[in-house]
Amino acid sequence: MTKLSDIMTMQLTTTDAGATLKEVATLMAQEDIGSVLIMDGDDLRGIITDRDIVVRAVAFGHDFGTPVTDYTTEGVYSMDADTDVQDAAREMAGRQIKRLPVTRGGKVVGIVSLADLANLEGSTADKTALEGISKPT
Repeated sequence: MTKLSDIMTMQLTTTDAGATLKEVATLMAQEDIGSVLIMDGDDLRGIITDRDIVVRAVAFGHDFGTPVTDYTTEGVYSMDADTDVQDAAREMAGRQIKRLPVTRGGKVVGIVSLADLANLEGSTADKTALEGISKPT
């Protein structure tokens, strides 16, 4: 059984609620990533993706100095590091999420993306997740 802890990215890119859209977009460009976790100390407050920035802010001409929390998805779903990858893929499919924060003892310790599932050899987890994520809502 492959667990989330076996495939998660442990080098998290985070910021606090005081960051601006421009700061977060710059961080994404520097780190070559598509999402940033918004933290309040050790607590996960939300997540913002490159798509959130484009669709929720840029498309409407919003100021890049706006606090990132105006566009952050709050109430982010996460799963424990010991969760089976197939179970996580089913949850990602059902919730239509491409990025899944991973916790241990209630603290964020990693993140799993659809790409991480795709890189898992001998597994259909990526197909499971992608089928659910791709369904129209």
